[in-house]
Amino acid sequence: MRLRTLSRILILSVVFLTIGFYVSINEKDDNSKVLIKDDHMAEMKQSTPQEADKTNKNQTPMEKPKEGLALLIGQDVSNLEKEFGTPVRIDESMYGYQWYIYNQSYNRYLQVGVENNRVVTIFALGEGLNVAPFEIGQPVEEIFNTQFFDTNINLKVNGNTYRFELNDTDLNLRPMVQMGNIFVQLYIDKFTGNLSSVRFLDAETLVKQRPYELVYRGQLIKPPVLSEEMINLVDQSTEQEIFDITNALRVRHKVKPLVWDERIAEVAFEHSRDMAENNDFSHTSKKFGDLANRLKTAKVAYQTAGENIAAKYTDGPAVVEGWLNSKGHRDSLLNKEYSHLGVGVYDEYFTQNFIRKTED
Repeated sequence: MRLRTLSRILILSVVFLTIGFYVSINEKDDNSKVLIKDDHMAEMKQSTPQEADKTNKNQTPMEKPKEGLALLIGQDVSNLEKEFGTPVRIDESMYGYQWYIYNQSYNRYLQVGVENNRVVTIFALGEGLNVAPFEIGQPVEEIFNTQFFDTNINLKVNGNTYRFELNDTDLNLRPMVQMGNIFVQLYIDKFTGNLSSVRFLDAETLVKQRPYELVYRGQLIKPPVLSEEMINLVDQSTEQEIFDITNALRVRHKVKPLVWDERIAEVAFEHSRDMAENNDFSHTSKKFGDLANRLKTAKVAYQTAGENIAAKYTDGPAVVEGWLNSKGHRDSLLNKEYSHLGVGVYDEYFTQNFIRKTED
């Protein structure tokens, strides 16, 4: 049973650093081959209110699409359930909404954020979903030829002014466009050159999440302060979402989905907790050693094993899409040799442990 009772602090720092490493192990007798690669993914800053009113006067939002998931934003949850039915589960988030999870079919994998019985955000990964005016799997050249993406996204909420500033990496890998009062974040798979997933958000939820550098005037909309019990529930929910999204991506790439393994999930969780408590970010713990040592201590028998780690991402979907765009992490996510997966999340530290079990 996981112990989650240590003190926790929500991080609301000025600079957020999103980072990731991967490691792979091939176990042969007592010898391990370990490959580690440093992969600095992205940097997000929350800046001061200076010049927050310097908006782009030529920025004109696109019209809302006439069909598709985007139209659910702002609607009552009853309309969501009328169209998609009862969710398989309801997960907690750190932003005040609950994720309604639809994972019955990986081809239609969907997470819908509901707050006060109203749809406020949607993460759509399944290729069978209608994400008009876009399509999952759509070539990026086609998207950029038909849509204009600005480096600045300007919005007002309750008299407060906000401007998100996208850098070149943002524009290439996760650009954003406004359609009416809906904001659309696109996750691009740089290895295939296609649209991997889409996130729809209302303005207030976008400001809460702050996925890009932000300049604002007035009052900053912040996520709610959560109890320790709720934070634990959020972490456990995120673990399951990372597991689901990983399998949805594997199925998309014609790779067999993985089986959840609670024992290696414990190993993953303890490593995330160790990194958080010691303000460390490494595959090798000063106290518990590398992945091979940690698996041995947990008495996990395996043929091959691998690990992805990350920190300071917005949520589970953002973590997996970040890993997908890094060669080493992607190789682990889509490795056909692995059979089982455990995920551990603690205080914005994320660990995936993959193994191929030993044959009987």
